[in-house]
Amino acid sequence: MFQETPIYSRLITERGDVPAQVRGEADRIHRHLAQVLHRAPASQPSMPRNVFEPKTPPTVP
Repeated sequence: MFQETPIYSRLITERGDVPAQVRGEADRIHRHLAQVLHRAPASQPSMPRNVFEPKTPPTVP
């Protein structure tokens, strides 16, 4: 991807490989979310399709 520089190597030594840790955590969250969504029922008539959409369309006066 890119050539490591001495300062990058020193930061990794001092602080740890933060980008790799973030990627690992993002992968873990992605896998967990996929499991949760896979187990969720396909549709529930009483719930809105999206939390930002109303259950019934608003009426215009």
